[in-house]
Amino acid sequence: MDTNNEFVHIPVLFEECMDALDINPDGIYVDCTAGGGGHSSGIVSRLSSKGRLISLDKDDEALAACRRRSEQYPDKNWELVKTDFGRIAEVLSEMNIDKVDGILADLGVSSHQIDTPERGFSYAVDGPLDMRMDETSPLSAQVVVNTYSEAELTRIFRLYGEERFSGRIATGIVRDRKDEPFTNTLQLANKIASYMPAKARNEDQHPARRCFQAIRIEVNHELDAVERLLHDGPRLLNESGRMAVISFHSLEDRIVKDGFKILESPCTCPRDLPRCVCGKKPLGKAITRKPILASKDEIKNNTRAHCCKLRVFERNDENDIWN
Repeated sequence: MDTNNEFVHIPVLFEECMDALDINPDGIYVDCTAGGGGHSSGIVSRLSSKGRLISLDKDDEALAACRRRSEQYPDKNWELVKTDFGRIAEVLSEMNIDKVDGILADLGVSSHQIDTPERGFSYAVDGPLDMRMDETSPLSAQVVVNTYSEAELTRIFRLYGEERFSGRIATGIVRDRKDEPFTNTLQLANKIASYMPAKARNEDQHPARRCFQAIRIEVNHELDAVERLLHDGPRLLNESGRMAVISFHSLEDRIVKDGFKILESPCTCPRDLPRCVCGKKPLGKAITRKPILASKDEIKNNTRAHCCKLRVFERNDENDIWN
């Protein structure tokens, strides 16, 4: 690992996130995905000496970069915690924090992780087949590709990558790994392309993109963490507190959209009942009926912003629908 490779992550929808959080200078905020500290520094710069920011990340390089940035704010209450953001409820409980005023989550993989070949996230440059956000985790992309059954590989390619050729790709991987295990990103990317029909290989996006996304999600349990965050996060908000979530693909966005919808309309009673008897009350409302997208100028300066979507939920009722 090249430890001199500075962690760089361009925060997308920066101003939109700051506006969405409607930051109270004396409030408590959680940045679930600290990254290089871009969004976090924006939040903490808007806090008074009474305010508090907790930044979470499970990537040691991200935390190190965020810690360096935090040194620019010696008079602010900025704490860093190594953890998966799906554990937000446990982390805040351990810190004796009952409620917060805002939660931000920038989902997906960071620019630094993609651009560092040694991390093994990219299908465009060669590197070890890794893809772990937490490099202490025992499950890597190499383990997934070389040990999962054909049925398991087909499932994750179809479910997490929405890959229409998932079956034939899984068949090819299982067949070819018997002769030579997969150890490198370009080795896998080239093989995936070879398993696909010629027409599919000529699409605008790289033929291995969907499978690499699927493997990464499996390795890091990303969607499980998003679901836990959508369940626990809104419950941790103070009245009028806001939760802002940036997603980068349809799977994430669907979970966020549906999660906010349930919080807004949680009643599970049959529609023919004259009144609600389940007792589940709305916790708040989504204040973004349609997701906020990056501007043309931002996309021009940061092409990875073209697919991001920001959705925002505001708690406006003390009822807890999960009781």
